[in-house]
Amino acid sequence: MTRTVLLLLLLCASFPAQNAVNVLDASGAAGYVGAAVCAGCHQSEYALWQDSHHEKAMQPASPETVLGRFDDVSFEYFGVESRFFRRGDRFMVRTDGPDGELTDYPIAYTFGVYPLQQYLIEMPGGRLQALSIVWDTRSSEMGGQRWYHLYPDDPIRAGDELHWTGLNQNWNFMCADCHSTHLQKNYDLKLDRYNTTWSEVNVACEACHGPGQVHVSAMEDGNRSLPFSGFELALSRAKTKDWFPDPQTGSPTPGRSGAASQPELETCAQCHSRRVTQFHGARPADGLFQHFMPALLDEGLYHADGQIDGEVFVYGSFVQSAMFHAGVTCSDCHNPHSLSLKAPGNAVCGQCHLPTTFAVEKHHGHPEGSAGAQCVNCHMPDKVYMGVDARRDHSFRVPRPDLSLQLGVPNACNQCHTDKTAEWAANVLETRHGAPDEDHFALALQAGRYGSPQAEALLAQLILDTTQPAIARATAVTLLPGYLSRQSAVVLHQASRSDDPLVALGAARALGSLPEEYRPMFGVPGLYDQHRVISSLTASQLSEPALPERPTEVRERYRRALSDYVQSQLNNSDRPESLLNLGEYLWRKGEVDKAESYYRKAIERAPYYTPAYVNLAEFLRADGRDGEGRQVLENGLTAVRDPAPIEHSLGLLLVREGKLAEALNHLGSAAEGGSATDRYIYVYAVALESSGQTREAIAVLEQGIEKFPNNRDMLSALVSFHRSLGETDKARNYEQRLQQTL
Repeated sequence: MTRTVLLLLLLCASFPAQNAVNVLDASGAAGYVGAAVCAGCHQSEYALWQDSHHEKAMQPASPETVLGRFDDVSFEYFGVESRFFRRGDRFMVRTDGPDGELTDYPIAYTFGVYPLQQYLIEMPGGRLQALSIVWDTRSSEMGGQRWYHLYPDDPIRAGDELHWTGLNQNWNFMCADCHSTHLQKNYDLKLDRYNTTWSEVNVACEACHGPGQVHVSAMEDGNRSLPFSGFELALSRAKTKDWFPDPQTGSPTPGRSGAASQPELETCAQCHSRRVTQFHGARPADGLFQHFMPALLDEGLYHADGQIDGEVFVYGSFVQSAMFHAGVTCSDCHNPHSLSLKAPGNAVCGQCHLPTTFAVEKHHGHPEGSAGAQCVNCHMPDKVYMGVDARRDHSFRVPRPDLSLQLGVPNACNQCHTDKTAEWAANVLETRHGAPDEDHFALALQAGRYGSPQAEALLAQLILDTTQPAIARATAVTLLPGYLSRQSAVVLHQASRSDDPLVALGAARALGSLPEEYRPMFGVPGLYDQHRVISSLTASQLSEPALPERPTEVRERYRRALSDYVQSQLNNSDRPESLLNLGEYLWRKGEVDKAESYYRKAIERAPYYTPAYVNLAEFLRADGRDGEGRQVLENGLTAVRDPAPIEHSLGLLLVREGKLAEALNHLGSAAEGGSATDRYIYVYAVALESSGQTREAIAVLEQGIEKFPNNRDMLSALVSFHRSLGETDKARNYEQRLQQTL
């Protein structure tokens, strides 16, 4: 396996007791004064904030905050019976702990309030863990007022990565910085311990506005001359924007560019996005890309057309929308203090879109007052997460059942009309509104994901089209290296110089898919990027010897950015992904002993984490210790959920040892697994052919080509294998298919 710098997984999920967390005195926390001080002058805003989801984002467990039933009620989950009860003033749960044994645990904090409430339990090492049995806070009429498990279909046991005591349910890393104000994780790798602190337990005023001490002092002194009244940024617009619908079209007149709303949007996005925290200590004024790496439209998170699939938390959807590009921002629809919509139902859309044009059956095709007459049901379809939490797609898209026919993506029409086909829905919409636009970025992303012969041209065209959403163009940049030619290399080089941070992030991510000798050509501009996350990610993909000697500033910037990158990984060294990244960094530096220790720490901390076994085995192979590497891989086979990468690596190791028959068993397991890649299938087929099993190799490739119809390696192998058997017609057929991919 080629050595690569493994990027942090883009994780974020909705997930210490009082002794687990060091709560700071607000007055001493880097200028944070606390919401109670703000309330002295801003009483109406404070009143709106109280009882909001932000105010209740995290609370100490008490009779006033705990909503679940703790009256000696039991809940059974795959044979494990948990019990919720009271012990004096404390709320308790008896459930299976990290050793699988039933143990009594006090509830330390509540987490969230609607439509579900989670409960945090103190564990050793300053950890808070989110219990996976949660309380459905909806009304009984809606099916709520019950305990339920977040993973109802899988028996999650102690030791599993998803068990409530496991790494992926750890509050300190997973979501603490979005549920409290001025949160500092403070993880100590040597002690494997957290000293997590906050200024306020919930999402209070200064989480969005920044520390208020300078502002308060200035107001007390009567000093009205400071920029932003003593804050580091202003979330209000410089000029109020009135959105007047055009009486001819019913749509609002053109507004500002999206950039005008960036301060507010990037403040909200620091939490309301799928992202990784690379650098701690974020303040609202810092913007998104100085501390956070947002997800792009990656498969598994988004469908090819940008609709939500995984849990992505609004930002990545909203920046696709025409509303964002017209200058609309979060507070145009939501009250920023109460978080409620500014108007009920269709009236919130009617602020800008003329109801007499759009809120009528002629437009939406549904009876007045029906579910289909609600704007959000067509333009913001929802998806349920965490069992009961229906979250709406904020891309405000026009339903496209025609894309469902072409690409298999969902559409809002058939989400309701489940008894109808996508073809029916497409015909109805075309009859009512005309033919849909043919130019949609979904076509390029789908081609890039699945190897269409047109992938290179479509991706390049999308990247250059500045009328398309930047997040879609950035995603295309990450896919382009798989199809790179002299022509598209120019496009990639142009993307690497983009001023748009999303496109620049895409270029930084794309570097890891390029041969190392070509990376400086596309990576040097990223070292000059003003955003710390982008420049540090760029540096992590480069090596200093490959950089140009002149100007010397390039290497200076590289060293600073690489130092930042290492710091970001140390910040997140409670995660196996970062431990692997640190091992890779130290290996490249030649500090092999330290590198190995980090690889082994990754396995120790997360025995389920497949890449740790594969990369350690590769490290050992390079060190001439294939025997140890084999033991590492064999240990991993029984420890991980998806063993296919380990099976593949073990098969290659056995090929190197000349044990082809044994190798074929492992290569076959990798190629036949549900997560098999095109590479696994191709390598298995080549190994079969090398052992004289050409017919079997062809059968494997023909099955593989159904899943990866334009894979050049597999098509080329089919040409070669059929020719070796004298089957010239079949060879010619695959040769023609191969030519079509070039």
